[in-house]
Amino acid sequence: MSSWGKSLRHDGDMTESGDPKISKPNSQDLSASLVGLDAVLFDLDGVVTRTEELHRAAWKTVFDEYLRGRCERLGEDFIPFDADRDYRDYVDGKPRLDGIRSFSAARGIALPEGTPSDGADTETVFGLGKRKNLRFHELLRTEGVVVYASSVALIRRLRSMGVRTAIVSSSRNCGAILENAGLTDLFDIKVDGVDSASLGIDGKPAPDIFLEAARRLGVPPARAAVVEDAVSGVEAGRRGGFGLVIGVARAHNAAALVDHGADIAVSDLAEVDLDGDAGVKPGPLPEATEPEWLADHIAQRLDGRRLAVFLDYDGTLTPIVDRPEDAVLSPEMRDVLRRLSKTATVAIVSGRPRNDVQGKVGLDGLYYAGNHGFEIAGPATDPVKHEEGEKFLPLIQEAEAELQEALSGVPGSLVEGKKFSVAVHYRLVADENVAAVRQAVDAALASRPDLRLTSGKKVFELLPRFDWNKGKATLWLMQALNLEPAATLPVYIGDDATDEDVFEALGTDGVCVLVSERPKPSSAQYRISDTDTVRSLLEALTSPVEPRDG
Repeated sequence: MSSWGKSLRHDGDMTESGDPKISKPNSQDLSASLVGLDAVLFDLDGVVTRTEELHRAAWKTVFDEYLRGRCERLGEDFIPFDADRDYRDYVDGKPRLDGIRSFSAARGIALPEGTPSDGADTETVFGLGKRKNLRFHELLRTEGVVVYASSVALIRRLRSMGVRTAIVSSSRNCGAILENAGLTDLFDIKVDGVDSASLGIDGKPAPDIFLEAARRLGVPPARAAVVEDAVSGVEAGRRGGFGLVIGVARAHNAAALVDHGADIAVSDLAEVDLDGDAGVKPGPLPEATEPEWLADHIAQRLDGRRLAVFLDYDGTLTPIVDRPEDAVLSPEMRDVLRRLSKTATVAIVSGRPRNDVQGKVGLDGLYYAGNHGFEIAGPATDPVKHEEGEKFLPLIQEAEAELQEALSGVPGSLVEGKKFSVAVHYRLVADENVAAVRQAVDAALASRPDLRLTSGKKVFELLPRFDWNKGKATLWLMQALNLEPAATLPVYIGDDATDEDVFEALGTDGVCVLVSERPKPSSAQYRISDTDTVRSLLEALTSPVEPRDG
């Protein structure tokens, strides 16, 4: 792993917000301490998403309602919950029930514990916890989730370097937040408040939840970093013996974070620089609502070069469906691909086995990179299988057999063996059973550190762990076909986490288009909403590609 950049090296530097950058006195060169680390574990609220604002608001509503009613009954003065100080000192980073116990104790209130069956109107620890959760979900539904673009950029950059990433949160709502924000693909594993409860492990500041994440990743704590914004979180990272603990001081609490265990505190993860490389460009993308406009833009970029169009299959050429075998290419899409292949190089780059996607498309004039690029074939190339990937086949088969057995009793789950990978689909699994699917996947992964996990739209996929992905496959295919950058403009269209590898590989040398109904962070340059718009764009590209006037 590359060292983190100079923004982590010098005491006395200033953060981008103008606050002093704080690290421990006499601490070693932090860039050196990162050499050899294999994973980075991120807290959610306040580090990756701005949902701490929703949590603050929900806690204040619930505690103020309870305190006001209590004071009226007892004839005491009402002192409201301080959404800054009280949240930071007693609630932030802790499991929900622990936060209630901590705050009530600080106010000298002997709040009854109650039971998990207590209703939201019950004045017990469990009752207030249920009330807070209901309020949070109301805010999540009405306000939505805002992400920290700099954090997403850093995570994507780390993943492109082969560093494993985990989301580690005390919140039981972690999964819903990631889904809402479109961030499920950013992390190899998730350990949250639901997992803590099911495993019976202590919450932060105990290190248990971080240690569980490291265990699932198969990474020793000393070879991993923790990124936290809460005092309880950095303390947990330090107690767990992690190789580096970074505090994110969004509440101007840098000194407190360092005092409780952070090696360094920064105001934003934009200050973390990997070898001076700015990484990818996250954030909302401009939506190309008019395919003709985007086709014109591509025509202007061509400037005499040959057009090469690379396409994902599921979610790009066909809509996402409940079962993989039902993703059938429409005659209209097949016809536009056939006509486009007459004037441009067209390649399908898919996670499906090559023979599967080639059979579904059914056109001989195209190139096909299946199994995330482990198998490549086309009219001008002999079929190629990645030699390094062949070594992992027994391990993939073992994982497939284990998952088939573990999920045989989970209705709606589907384990799909794809030779060089194994996918677990859970689109048809009831919400209450999704955790069991994830647990089985985590177990299969934990015992096989030579495999890695990617997440897509209602699918988990285990792949060989080495430096090969759709991005590498696309670059290899361009080289094999003599598509020199000076003579070729590559266009890539995809919808899933694995397509981000291609967006990052091509960068601004190509035109990268994300297919997504709603905005989400991506390394693409443009977004289109659905497969119908993809077909309209490809249709516009079938004509002789000349920019139009106006």
